[in-house]
Amino acid sequence: MRGLVAIAACALFASGAGAQERERTDAEPLQPYKIILVGDSTMAPHSGWGGAFCANHVKSSVACVNAGRGGRSTRSYRQEGSWDIALAEARVPGYRGHWVLIQFGHNDQSSKPERWTDETTEFPANLKRFVEEVRAAGATPVLVTPLTRREFRDGKLRNTLASWSDQVRGVAKAMDVPLVDLNALSAAQAQEMGPEMATKLAQVPPTPEELAAAQAGTTLAARPAPPAPPPIAGKGARGQVTRKFDYTHLGPVGAEVTAKLVTEALARAVPQLRSQLVR
Repeated sequence: MRGLVAIAACALFASGAGAQERERTDAEPLQPYKIILVGDSTMAPHSGWGGAFCANHVKSSVACVNAGRGGRSTRSYRQEGSWDIALAEARVPGYRGHWVLIQFGHNDQSSKPERWTDETTEFPANLKRFVEEVRAAGATPVLVTPLTRREFRDGKLRNTLASWSDQVRGVAKAMDVPLVDLNALSAAQAQEMGPEMATKLAQVPPTPEELAAAQAGTTLAARPAPPAPPPIAGKGARGQVTRKFDYTHLGPVGAEVTAKLVTEALARAVPQLRSQLVR
């Protein structure tokens, strides 16, 4: 009797293993999607919305690469070689499609010569070149207008990136590029929140003086960044991130709030990605 039971068990195991093998053999090949984020610190890990977007708003069938870099403009991002890295990601085979989201503007306004670009000539020209090269790589470009700064005067948002966003919109229209109008969405959201509530989107809480100013309706000038912490010794992880309060960068709450705006707008702009995006 025991022998019959053992034989039956072996037969069942073999049958199950065979079915599993057939299932693996008959399964359709995976065709993942790839989204590459290209931009400045308002997109980059630890200071922008890109980390929350990749972590919380795409399915596991999406490879999401956040190539946002702090302090970069359309000029410096290319000059340092980051753009070549992003394009290499866009050429990797094995994906159903590649989408490259491009968001700049904050540092193109900078007074630093290595970052600054002319708003009406070099900035749009750089965006057009990005679009052309993404398409040449076989990928789909998506332009993103720059995240608004959360600066207020007498209770009204000062959208200092409005005209730069117009340049992005113009390139998108002229070149028939999908557009995520993050500037318009984030500006409307910040205005609705008001200056006091908008401080909660920052990396760290405001000082009492900064909070009082926001409550009165006019934000203070951004304070200088704190000094970099001393190097960490030892064999473990040694990377460090300096967080500060300002009206531009995003903490965990701000990143998630903004990532939701991007997700919904991207689903409208790129229908092919709707099934891959998570609210």
